Amino acid sequence: MASLLVLLLPALLSLAFPSAFGQPAAPAPAGAPRNLTAILVKGGQYTTLIRLLKETQLDQQITSQLNNSFNGLTVFAPTDNAFNNLKPGTLNALTQQQQVALVLYHILPTYYSMEMFQTASNPVRTQASGNDGVYTVNITGTTSQVNISTGIDTTSITNTLNSASPLAVYSIEKVLLPYDIFGAKPPASSPPPAGEKPGKSPVASADSPGSAAAGSGGSNAGVSLKKGFLGWSSLVGVGLMGVVVNVL
Repeated sequence: MASLLVLLLPALLSLAFPSAFGQPAAPAPAGAPRNLTAILVKGGQYTTLIRLLKETQLDQQITSQLNNSFNGLTVFAPTDNAFNNLKPGTLNALTQQQQVALVLYHILPTYYSMEMFQTASNPVRTQASGNDGVYTVNITGTTSQVNISTGIDTTSITNTLNSASPLAVYSIEKVLLPYDIFGAKPPASSPPPAGEKPGKSPVASADSPGSAAAGSGGSNAGVSLKKGFLGWSSLVGVGLMGVVVNVL
């Protein structure tokens, strides 16, 4: 028995004190995942979202924010099928600024666990909310389902890719379309005809044909009235002269 303990003693000591026997110590448990791109790559069906993150350089900004924020982030990750179901040319029709806003619209500036969605106060701000628009979503949650509505479309969380704080990543089967970009635009008012001020009816000038006709008619009427008055005066004058001669 004693000989057995002698043989086993080095092995036991090597397990208790690995550094003393030249063996590296086991690495400490890694902290919560903070690399969104790595999480999406591991998910295996988010190549379009990864491309947008890299093209807009938002992947670097998100990593930096995660390392310098106490609130954490929540990401709604549309699958490749979700992007493929968009109308052809939808992404290409967006400006670079709109593409940035679209990606940020899928990120909440606070960490949400599935349970926390049940008490979310609507509307919920996104990372796109700011001076360029409202960019909010409405979230309703139960113990078994969480729905996200944009005013344009509605989708549900189908899978949890990462739930460890400070980064929550949830898979969705529709691209969240912000009303600020895809909502109905008011019709543009038609401009008034050239040379005409809106709200005023055209007034005929003195040189216009209508004015000339009206002026001509008024002038003839005046001449006729004047001639009639002079003729009547002449007759009255002649009659008076005749009366005077007879009296004399």
